Amino acid sequence: MTSPPPTDLAALRADIDRIDSAMHDLLMERGRIIDRLIAVKKTSASGSAFRPGREASMMRMIAERHQGLLPLDTVEGIWRVIIATFTYVQAPFAVHADVSGGDAPMRDSARFHFGFTVPYRPHPSAAAVIAAVAASRGDLGVFRLDQGVTAGAWWRQLASPGRPKVIARLPFIERPGHPAGTPVFCVAKPLDDPSAAQRDWVLYAARFERWRDEAAEAVAELGGEVVASAGIGGGLSQLLALPGRVSPEEAQAVLAKAGATPGAFEEIGSHAARFRVGEG
Repeated sequence: MTSPPPTDLAALRADIDRIDSAMHDLLMERGRIIDRLIAVKKTSASGSAFRPGREASMMRMIAERHQGLLPLDTVEGIWRVIIATFTYVQAPFAVHADVSGGDAPMRDSARFHFGFTVPYRPHPSAAAVIAAVAASRGDLGVFRLDQGVTAGAWWRQLASPGRPKVIARLPFIERPGHPAGTPVFCVAKPLDDPSAAQRDWVLYAARFERWRDEAAEAVAELGGEVVASAGIGGGLSQLLALPGRVSPEEAQAVLAKAGATPGAFEEIGSHAARFRVGEG
C-alpha cells in the first residue's frame, strides 16, 4: 500500500520558486547596499575591503545555527562565494597560491573560500606568494601551514613593518571531510583598520641560538605552540602562535629567560581561533 503524497506537488514547487525569487531579491538588495558602501568609501580613506575578523565570526554563527538536510559544506560554500564576490566587487583582487605541494588542494581551497570570480594565480613557493602579495595593490596569498624544511624560515619575510601579514587561518570551520580542509594561512598587506583583524591567536617570529627544553616549556607556559621551525645563520628561527591575551612584552620577557635572542621577536600576523564541528 503506497502512502498518498503529503501535499500537492504543484504547491510545493510554487513554494520553492517563491523562496528562490526571495533569495535572488535579497542578493540584489545586498548589491545595492554594497553600491552605497562603495560610494561612502570614495569619500573616506581607501583601503582593503577585507574584514577577516568579521568573516570568521559570520562563518562560526552560520555553523552554530545551521540545521536540516542541507549539508554544512554547501551552506558554508554559498556564504563564502557571496562574501568573497562582494568583497571583490568593492575592491578587485587576486588570490596567489603556493602550489609546491600540489595544485589541486590549493585550487580547491582558493575556489571554496573565494569563489570563481576572483582570479587564481599559482606560484612555486610560499616566498613567491608573499612577494606577489607585497607587489600587489591589495591581493591575497594562501599557502599550507606544513611547508617542510626545504621552505626555510619563510615567515621572516612577513616580519618587517609594511610587509604582508597573516590575516586568517583557513578553513574558518574545521570538520572531518571538509571539501577544502587543507590548513592554510592567508596573507595580505597590513589592514588599514587594525580592528578588522581577529587576534585570538597572534603569530611571532622568534630567534634562538638553539632550541632547549626551557624554550619549549616557556611556549607552553604562555599557552602557545610552535607552528614551524627552520635553521638560519647562527641560530634557529621559530614561528610561534600565542594567545591574543598574551602581550608582546610578556611574551618577550618569558622567552628571553628561555634563551630567545633579545630584540629578535616580531609579530607577523594573527587569526581567529579554530572552530571545529562534527561531521557536517
